[in-house]
Amino acid sequence: MMIKNYFPKTFFALLLTVYGASLAQAQTVTIALSGDINNFDPAQTASIGTDLSVLSNVYPALILRAPDRRLTPSLATKWVALDDNTWDFTLVSNAHFINGEPIDAQTVAWNINRILNKKKVTVAASWYSRIQEVIILSPTHLQIKTSSPFPALPDQLSMLFLLPPEWTQTHDPSHEVSSGGPYIIDEIVPGDHVSMHANPDYFGPQASFKKAVYRIIPEITTALYALETGAVDYVSKIPTAQLKQISRQPDLIAGSTPSIWSVFIKINTEIPPFNNEIVRKALNYAVDKKSIVATIFNNQTTTSTCQVLTPAYFGYNKDLTAYKYDPETARKLIKQSGINLNQVYEFDIPRGSYLQGDEVALAVQQMFQAVGIKTKLRLIDFGNYIAKYRKTHKLAPLSLLGQAWPTLDADGFLSLFQTGNPYSYWNNPLFDAALQTGDSTTNHDLRQNAYMQATQIMCEQAPVVFMYTEPATYAHAKRVLMTPRGDGWLRAFDMHLRPNSL
Repeated sequence: MMIKNYFPKTFFALLLTVYGASLAQAQTVTIALSGDINNFDPAQTASIGTDLSVLSNVYPALILRAPDRRLTPSLATKWVALDDNTWDFTLVSNAHFINGEPIDAQTVAWNINRILNKKKVTVAASWYSRIQEVIILSPTHLQIKTSSPFPALPDQLSMLFLLPPEWTQTHDPSHEVSSGGPYIIDEIVPGDHVSMHANPDYFGPQASFKKAVYRIIPEITTALYALETGAVDYVSKIPTAQLKQISRQPDLIAGSTPSIWSVFIKINTEIPPFNNEIVRKALNYAVDKKSIVATIFNNQTTTSTCQVLTPAYFGYNKDLTAYKYDPETARKLIKQSGINLNQVYEFDIPRGSYLQGDEVALAVQQMFQAVGIKTKLRLIDFGNYIAKYRKTHKLAPLSLLGQAWPTLDADGFLSLFQTGNPYSYWNNPLFDAALQTGDSTTNHDLRQNAYMQATQIMCEQAPVVFMYTEPATYAHAKRVLMTPRGDGWLRAFDMHLRPNSL
């Protein structure tokens, strides 16, 4: 008996097309970035939340920092300190870039030497300045010699992404890309998106999503609309007041996690009256940090305990306590200092750089005003802020600033306040000496004691108004399985397709 086919072939073709498109969409993860990618050369950028997050998907690393903040093997399967100044690394075998170049000890040595080449200054050079020599023992075995103890070297190497040496000789990696990592870039549209597909020949675990797209969406309202409509799968830097509303939607997950970012009021101690520690202490007493955390951030974070380090860092001083909110003491100190209360001081706010930063600045301005300190808020683009901060060294008397250090080690973070560092704007020989003690040994206890001494000095001298840890807020599609990160990395290969989501 024959059964008549009532469905033409075109119907099945259409059905397969629709199913294929749906499947392809399900196997794609789309991540919203709040800023554009400025440089595709990993040695020429320090922007974790944009440039390096994208590049970490396409270029291999010796070591990676997992979402739980532990260091995990990648190209390097094992590393060990042989002595205070020597680190030994064992690498995987048979790894290669997409052009066939090997990813081996020679590649690692070439990339480190490129970064440290004084004829062409790189952003990353200062991170590895203590590296004296890379010794190649075999394609899968190398040693790194340092000029002085560098206990945080493995942590710092989690920021080192390797370029293919031969390819780099004939290409400009600042805007051209190769790959040897989990993904291969397909398309770059500046200001709009970067798309990539999984690298089938990657030496490490295969990425869960077959395709990944980073979309540039600076405005948070636009990014959240894209999330709600399914145009993107992940959004960060969400105002804390909106998290509950987002969580009510059945297909979305929202929340916050402690970050490694410390937010404070940077004080230019090189100019009067802020070269007077009495004035700086008065500013610390003038600000009600607990109120800011409660009213602006809905208690989604914690106040700083008189230090810029958060509990995530080695060297965190658990014995310190925050300046209490005491406007009366602030007024007495201001009177004692003899400051001119008719003077209006510039207070710079980098536009859109820190979660709800404009709200924080307004609150702080009112608190300063309440104790007699007049300020003028100025919203400026982040690029202009950095130019004033570092290039021209003409920072405003006061500014809102958030900083972190990816190694999660005090030696890096506290060095931002060391005499001579272009980011410092503070000079204290006792603080410098304590840092030097911590940097000169690999002994855990000696280092901890040195950094506790350094943070104690910084607390007493108050080169900043210690504020709070910035909450790392996020929202993502429920089909995406991931561990929220508080260190700024937005890596597609950290994200997985939830089972039964296709």
